[in-house]
Amino acid sequence: MSHSALLVGLGLLSALITYGATFVVRRVALAKGAVVVPDARKVHDRPTPTLGGAAMLLAFLISMTLAWRIPQLHGIFANSSGPLGVMLAAVLIFAVGMVDDLREVSPPAKVAGQVLAATVLYYAGDTMYSVKIPLVNQIFVLSPSVTPLLTALWVVGIANAINLIDGLDGLAAGIVAIAAGSFALYSVMLQHLGLLSADSMGPLVAAITAGACIGFLPHNFHPAKIFMGDAGALTLGLLMAASTSVVGGRTPDVSGHTYFFFVPLVIPLFILGVPMTDTFLAVVRRTARRSGVATADKAHLHHRLMQMGHGHRRSVLILWAWTAILSGFVLYPLVFSHGNGLVPALVMAAGISLYTAFWPRRHHGRHGRGLHSRKSVAHPGSGGASEARDRLASARSQADATPAKR
Repeated sequence: MSHSALLVGLGLLSALITYGATFVVRRVALAKGAVVVPDARKVHDRPTPTLGGAAMLLAFLISMTLAWRIPQLHGIFANSSGPLGVMLAAVLIFAVGMVDDLREVSPPAKVAGQVLAATVLYYAGDTMYSVKIPLVNQIFVLSPSVTPLLTALWVVGIANAINLIDGLDGLAAGIVAIAAGSFALYSVMLQHLGLLSADSMGPLVAAITAGACIGFLPHNFHPAKIFMGDAGALTLGLLMAASTSVVGGRTPDVSGHTYFFFVPLVIPLFILGVPMTDTFLAVVRRTARRSGVATADKAHLHHRLMQMGHGHRRSVLILWAWTAILSGFVLYPLVFSHGNGLVPALVMAAGISLYTAFWPRRHHGRHGRGLHSRKSVAHPGSGGASEARDRLASARSQADATPAKR
């Protein structure tokens, strides 16, 4: 079996494990009271269990362990601590997010946990070794004193970008599925061109991550039966950071081959353009208002779409479409080396822009609610109100009556 076929198979396995495990995680979350209760600041209108990221983490760990036993993939794991490092870092950052989901820790403490996970990646060798500057045909080899800082910034930046975009049902899972799948394809193409080592773990991690998101979507698309929580969003962000850094930070010369002014580390920023743009605008917006960077507001991209009149599902689909367009913008030149190959992507981008701006659903009823935050979790011993307990009991009875399926 070819290397590419193995990656597809492991991605499908990850999807199946995630899909099946999410039923169990949902039951456990309801039994333990890990439920997000709706209020005036949230979009969802019924108590919904959280911690769905546990199913994705489990699928990732099982898929990586199985890949470890496949002879054709032996080179990825032989004499390398990288795969074990990314597995340990994923468990660590998931634990940080889970504590925040259940107890809500301070932003500095959460960032410290993310930095700790990034440190594990660094010591395992899951980091970038060089940086190529756009428009300058020069590669800068990173010194050991700079690499830990860049690794931490890369992990914290991407993890929080995914976390911030997780504001509507299915949004983060869908965006990461598209981005991770596209990046896996991009990395495999680089391997075929001889620009990336066949033993790189980047394509493997990206393919398994994409599969986990695909398996989670049937449970998470609106109306969501379960949320991934901060634990899931941060885990996905770390996996994307790890896979992109071991590809983008080690590829010798891509810009001169097909990408004009692109460089390897710019590619992830294009593929993850939606969450990265949303994060950048949030930082600028909150800094201008002199409020804390972690202060919630109603001005994220998905909130703006809903305020324009797009419903919950349509807002999600629009942002999925933008992610697909940006991914196509990156992948198309690898398949077709002609400059006019970008025209279809630009036409699609224009079409989505017009659709977004001029075809809103003005009368959208309950779908047009404002900001929601999935931090308010009802659980035993948390001091929740009787109303929260009643809603939790209702959610449990509903779960018993109807299985978690679309």
